[in-house]
Parts: sequence; C-alpha cells; structure tokens
Amino acid sequence: MKKGIKLRLPVCTLMLLILSSCGNGKSNKNKADTAKEVEKSAIRVENKVSEQKVDVYFGDELFTSYIYPDNIMKPCLWPIVTSEGTEITRKYPLKTVAGERADHPHHIGMWMNYGDVNGIDYWGHSEATPEDRKAYSGVIRHQEVVEAKADDAQGTIRVKTKWEAGGNTQITEDIEFHFMDKGKVRIIDWISTLTAQEDILFKDTKEGMFAIRVSRELELPSDDPLTLTDAHGNPETIKVINNDVVSGDYLSSEGIVGEDVWGTRAKWMKLFGKYKDEKVAVVILDHKKNPGYPAYWHARGYGLFAVNPLGQNVFSDGKESMNLSLKKGDSVRFAFRTLVCSGEISEEEINDLGMEFSGLY
Repeated sequence: MKKGIKLRLPVCTLMLLILSSCGNGKSNKNKADTAKEVEKSAIRVENKVSEQKVDVYFGDELFTSYIYPDNIMKPCLWPIVTSEGTEITRKYPLKTVAGERADHPHHIGMWMNYGDVNGIDYWGHSEATPEDRKAYSGVIRHQEVVEAKADDAQGTIRVKTKWEAGGNTQITEDIEFHFMDKGKVRIIDWISTLTAQEDILFKDTKEGMFAIRVSRELELPSDDPLTLTDAHGNPETIKVINNDVVSGDYLSSEGIVGEDVWGTRAKWMKLFGKYKDEKVAVVILDHKKNPGYPAYWHARGYGLFAVNPLGQNVFSDGKESMNLSLKKGDSVRFAFRTLVCSGEISEEEINDLGMEFSGLY
C-alpha cells in the first residue's frame, strides 16, 4: 500500500499560499475580462459576395453594410446602427414596417449620386420610376470590392462602380469607406473619386448629392398629411398625424435650427432626437477640399438629410450657380464624414472631428 506524502507546514505559511492562490485567480479573471472586452470592441469586415454586400461589425454588433442588390439603382450603406443597437436609417422600401413613411423609394440608407449628369437623373431613379422617365434615368452599378479589411483602428472598404445610362458608362467611381468606433460615437468617412468617361456637366440642381434617409423618430414634427405604411406594408394616406415618436431637430454649424437650415450653407449639420429613452445625433461634415465648400444643405423635415455641394441656384434664389464640368479623363473628389452618436455631442467635439477629417484626406 502506497503512502501519501504528508506536508507539514506552519499555519501562517498555509494562509499565505491560500491568499496568493486567490489573488492569482482574480488576476487571471481580470485578464480574461480584458481580453473579452478587446474581442468585443474589435472591428470586423466581412465580404459576402453571394449576398451582394459587405458587413461591418463593431465587436459582435453589425454597424452597417455596403449593399448592392440588383433591385436598387445605386450601392448604399444600409442599415446604420448606433452603439445602443438603434437603426437610424429608414427601412422602407427594402423592408416594410408599419408607421414608416412610404414616399421617395429612391431614398435608401446612405448614398451619393446626383440629379443631372449630362441630363441623366441618377438621384430620383428607383424601381418605381415611370417608363417614360427611364430613358433619362441612370444606374450606378457596383463593379468590384477592391479591398475589405480591418485593423485595430478602423475598418476599410474600397469599391469600384460605374455610372451608366443608355448602355454607356458616363463616369467610373472609386469609393473608399473608413469606419471607426469611438464608443458612443461611430464614424463613417466616405471618399468618392469620379472620373469622366466622356465630357461631363453636373448641371446645377437641388437633387443631390450625399444623403441619409432617417427613420420616423428623427423626422421633424409636422401636421401635414402623409403616406405611411400600414401593418401589411401597404401605403396609406394619413390626415390626422400622430407625432408621439417624432422628435427630430436640426442644428447647423452657423447656429440655424429647425427646417430653416434648408437651403443654407454650413460646414456641418446635426440632426438629433430620441428613440424611446436613447438620445441620438447624426452629424454630416463637409470636407474643406470639396467643390462648393461650405456646401448648401438639402435637409428636409420629413427624413431626407442631404448635403449638396453642386446645387446652388435654387438654394440661393438664383443669386449663385455652379455647373461643374469635367473633360473626358478628368476626375473630381468628394469626401464626407458622418458621426452616428448615442447620447450628446457638443459643437466643440464636432468641430474637432471636422478638423481631423479635413486633415486626413
């Protein structure tokens, strides 16, 4: 019979060993928790070719997707989600949700296009475009994902598109997206370089250029009749308006508020409101090197939040105009930063992030 080895240690020594062991366990737990937090906050970019999209994750949470399905007339980012899990983008027409506005089916997620390129309308084109307008409507076709990657600082997507009309390519486009997680503030940098494949005229129009269509909560309260989707996803005209969930308001860099921001110039614009108990702000910043800086804003109360560097005639009551021309082979670049904020963001913080943005690209 084997005998065990008996250890004879003083009581104080035993107590020290026990305490030391407990301390090591706590230390290991802290390390595990820290590793878990790092893993949770990691940025991940997944190119899902068969699903015609590229997903961007902050930790395990979807932040946004670059999508290019065949039934929409331009690629876009949709949905866009706050750090608290709230979708700020309207779901219609890709999904039907009772109580959402059923208007302007060409307003999907976040996108960039224009309403008059050599007479072709890229802005207003959708599956609902009437037959007699389709000959004058263009499609931005996704070509390839050049890069989809992530590191500790950001996620990056680079893609190529073609602006096509009547079987011809008018413009080739290189887009780079940069996605950054700052906790309560999530950042999207959209940099687009357009290269003319023929002589191009971007004729002055209000229908453009970089935009987000937000959900009903971020609309500005209004008593005007509107068309909403019913429980079955069908459009329904409502004359008595319930604004209980509607809480949006605008503030521009120039101190203008509400619907008065439409048709004014600003370096940035903030749209803010509430989703239940969550305060939310969406800020779009113009880049100092963009044509027409600081741009005019095509920001409406019904949920269209757009900045238009090229449309000046309508916004200025005819006092200004901007018809941007490109010779075949020439390029022009546009860059916009969007802040998706859960909670408050100050003007000072916005200005700092704006200066950083204009220095980066």
